[in-house]
Amino acid sequence: MRSVVFDIGETLTSDTRYWGDWARWLGVPQHTLSALVGMVVAEGRDNADAIRIVRPGVDVGAEWRAREAAGQGDYLDETDLYPDVRPALSRLRKAGLWVGIAGNQNAQVSGLLQGLGLPADAITTSAEWGVAKPNPRFFERVIEWAPGEPHEIVYVGDHPANDIAPAREAGLRAAHLRRGPIGLAAAAPDADWTVNSLAELADLFTSQ
Repeated sequence: MRSVVFDIGETLTSDTRYWGDWARWLGVPQHTLSALVGMVVAEGRDNADAIRIVRPGVDVGAEWRAREAAGQGDYLDETDLYPDVRPALSRLRKAGLWVGIAGNQNAQVSGLLQGLGLPADAITTSAEWGVAKPNPRFFERVIEWAPGEPHEIVYVGDHPANDIAPAREAGLRAAHLRRGPIGLAAAAPDADWTVNSLAELADLFTSQ
């Protein structure tokens, strides 16, 4: 392997703050919104449909811009990172692997992650690329961006349908992280590896 590229939400960062902020904005209990997210995910729907259930007909993008204008846009700090993130990424880089971060997020999140000083060689988002997972073009961009041939690049994510299956279809290797509601609930039979933590992932690629 030459490169390891990571998804963001529920791979590197917990979505707890994200959905908590939405719940406060929408004026519903956090547990209610979390339950709705779980329901739509189990039905194979976009998790933003949980917001549309609370506010039928809402334009989620416009609502997010309203939040941002009100000073309640996205925010990340060290507490949003899972505790195994920094040690695992550092171990991978020390082992000579190129480490990238690329997930379905708005452009602001890229700057927030860079501000945390993560041990990564490059960070980007779907908004910056103009294409989101599971669109095959997202993974074509990963192949253009990360060093190595497709079979030398590993994409790591929690979502079997958005991360693992399309990465494998693009010719990448894929590691399924059993983390978060989607990663724990759904199996990823197409994955080359299934791990329960990023420490376990780092063990795979630093012991070779």
